[in-house]
Amino acid sequence: MQTLCVRSYVVFGLLVCGLGLFLPVEIFAAEDIRLSVSLPGRATEIKLSDSGAHQQLIVTAQRENDLPYDVTRLVEYKIIPTGIVSVDAQGYVVPVANGTALINIELDGALTIAVPVTVSSLEVSRPVSFSNDVIPHLTRAGCNSGACHGTPAGKNNFRLSLLGFEPIGDYEHITVELRGRRIFPAAPEESLLLRKACGDVPHGGGARIEKGSEGYNLIKRWIAEGLRFDPSTERVVERIEVFPADRVVLRDSSQQLRVTAFYTDGTTRDITHVADYEANQPMMCEVDDHGLMQFQQMTGTTSVMIRFQEKMASFMAIIPLGKPTSKFPNTTNFVDELTFAKLKTLGLPASKICDDSTFIRRVTLDLTGRLPTVEETTTFLASSDPRKRAKKIDSLLESPGYADQFANKWAGILRNKANGSLAWVSRETHAFHSWIWESMNRNKPFSQFATELIAAKGKSATNPAVSWYRVVKEPKDQMADIAQVFLGVRIQCAQCHHHPYEKWSQDDYYGFAAFFSTLGRKEIYKLPEEDSLFHKRVLAQMKNPNNDKVIRPTPLGGEVLDIPPGRDPRIDLANWVTSPDNPYFAKVLVNRYWKHFFGRGFVEPEDDMRITNPPTHPLLMDRLAKSFIDSGFDMKQLCRTICNSSTYQLSSFSNEFNGDDQQNFARFYPRRLSAELLLDAINDVAGAQNNFNYLPVGARAVSFPDDAVNQESFFLRVFGRPQMDTACECERTTSADLAQSLHLINSDKMQQKLAASNGRAIQLARDTQRDDVEKVTELYLAALSRKPTEHELSVAIKHLARKQKQSEADPKKLTPDQAKREAYEDIIWVVVNTKEFMFNH
Repeated sequence: MQTLCVRSYVVFGLLVCGLGLFLPVEIFAAEDIRLSVSLPGRATEIKLSDSGAHQQLIVTAQRENDLPYDVTRLVEYKIIPTGIVSVDAQGYVVPVANGTALINIELDGALTIAVPVTVSSLEVSRPVSFSNDVIPHLTRAGCNSGACHGTPAGKNNFRLSLLGFEPIGDYEHITVELRGRRIFPAAPEESLLLRKACGDVPHGGGARIEKGSEGYNLIKRWIAEGLRFDPSTERVVERIEVFPADRVVLRDSSQQLRVTAFYTDGTTRDITHVADYEANQPMMCEVDDHGLMQFQQMTGTTSVMIRFQEKMASFMAIIPLGKPTSKFPNTTNFVDELTFAKLKTLGLPASKICDDSTFIRRVTLDLTGRLPTVEETTTFLASSDPRKRAKKIDSLLESPGYADQFANKWAGILRNKANGSLAWVSRETHAFHSWIWESMNRNKPFSQFATELIAAKGKSATNPAVSWYRVVKEPKDQMADIAQVFLGVRIQCAQCHHHPYEKWSQDDYYGFAAFFSTLGRKEIYKLPEEDSLFHKRVLAQMKNPNNDKVIRPTPLGGEVLDIPPGRDPRIDLANWVTSPDNPYFAKVLVNRYWKHFFGRGFVEPEDDMRITNPPTHPLLMDRLAKSFIDSGFDMKQLCRTICNSSTYQLSSFSNEFNGDDQQNFARFYPRRLSAELLLDAINDVAGAQNNFNYLPVGARAVSFPDDAVNQESFFLRVFGRPQMDTACECERTTSADLAQSLHLINSDKMQQKLAASNGRAIQLARDTQRDDVEKVTELYLAALSRKPTEHELSVAIKHLARKQKQSEADPKKLTPDQAKREAYEDIIWVVVNTKEFMFNH
């Protein structure tokens, strides 16, 4: 009896058992356990048609109303009759003789499944394929990795293409170089290629392929068969598939994977023991060379990258904690619905909603890059309006501070770099920053913002977007930055070789770079700001130096475009990039902004979107991207949707279960203020002002247009303000180190801010209309958006009294006014050195 298993679980929008590829051959139940075996596609039996054909079995058990779990290595395999196939303890089927048999699979002696198997044509040896057999085993052994012979220069005069992406060149290196000394067809086992690989002769990389193993025997056969390689007749891999593609698994459990290659001639092949595996989160799971995953104790989402030749696939696992999740905060929009749905799947309780003091400080910092004023805080805390949080979000989005904050963000991404202190450069960077600021302030659609930048032409004096091309001058760099910023594709690796973690080839790289191949610049001597960027009205194309192929402009993953010489190809590029149908454009912006508000994206790094780096919350990212597209690429509306969610408004205090959560948003993740925000916040609390060359006194750090001030400000450098050398937000650092601590605790600059003329300490000391309790309360409201606790207030009042006594004891050494001022300086110093102040929580 062949029965299709229709029972499945949908977890966070992922079908975690099946995906339409799970066809159990037979299912038997004992008590409440169901046992099933899956075969590739819709096969109902195993067919092995040559000596090189193998098959990985995946055996799954499932209790009623429970999750499926892998028992591939827990069952016992019995073959009836014997001698047709062999099955090892890992469920790997190998042909032995022609014929038919049944593989009986038993679990605990009670559950049995019979899997039919047919072996045929075993006497016919399939010729060994250089591309499909030899190269994959060399890749598995690490011979062509970047640390070994896959480097551009090779190792010890032997070079291979990185990960075997160029088999034609590899064939030449192995069989022709050094007059063919690396192979010995008359006695294949004596070939230097094998002897070094298995450690028979000294080898810098050590023994990489075990003697007598499947890989060793295949390479030996290939040599004996005459080094056959004809690219025109080799089977070509169309795609690879992994089973299961995703699954909910228990902590400390395991899962066997099966990988199948689908070829363009319609044939398939089990490549489980040949594919490459790499865990994306090694702290959550490990994977061995045979596709066995071992999960750790951490809760959340983890994935494994699978690679065979240039094809990629991924497996995703959800590891639940399994705690009761009956109570969640109220949902305000789809963000909460989808986030809390996953938390329920994980059995991971969410924290409570944060209090009003925490909220106003958090949202004001995130949306405007500044602390809320004392007046804003007291008004907000006193309000009983049930919609006051939504109204506060709206007012912040309409304030100039929103443009300050996000212009600062985009100026770093778009590399608004001064490159010194030349006056004309400074004019350009200020104008470019003003263009970004105005775009944010007017809420220019992100599609229009991207189009204006990509297709910019003319003079920077009249079209500031042209300034981007001043810093990013080379077509390859322009292409790479546009791909990374607006598509989340890091394509730089494909310039020299096929991308090791993506589908992009060198042809893809040069086809995309061709969009920028017609740019010209008319330079004006002594007036560089008058330089003009223009389209040279020539045919757009670039040559791949690896194969001398001339390539016309081609969107990533798309077809070659026929663009006439008179048309600027960047217009077509901008139209494709910003199209609602583009699979990357909206998602990378959504992911980037999600990280801005939560400290981590659905995908990390935030601009590295690829199939082998899947998102932790795919449905939520898709839904946010659709909402963003439907809104007309409205960036303020995206911020509004996120900030109004209960997910964003969760407390940063953990409950007894979610303290270790780092990716599921069961609580708000505290993060250190960026360099600019921290400098401005200290100034706001101390009543000090910035004073830098070429900038107005009192200019806020969040509004600095370029990197020029970094050279002048040790504070900004040590706290990680980016140098704007790349388009990667990873240039900005928020890690802590000793230099930061010393600067905050004991630097002259900090003392100058605390003792600023007409600063807060002096004002509080001179204020005789209010008592110290009221003044200390004001200080805490300014710094932390809350009133001091009884203990904090008591400590502050005692310190003020102690200073006053010191003054009374020796008024000549310390006058009463000095004592009061120094006491308030001390209190401010203590407050701004607390984690509560330095972190957005």
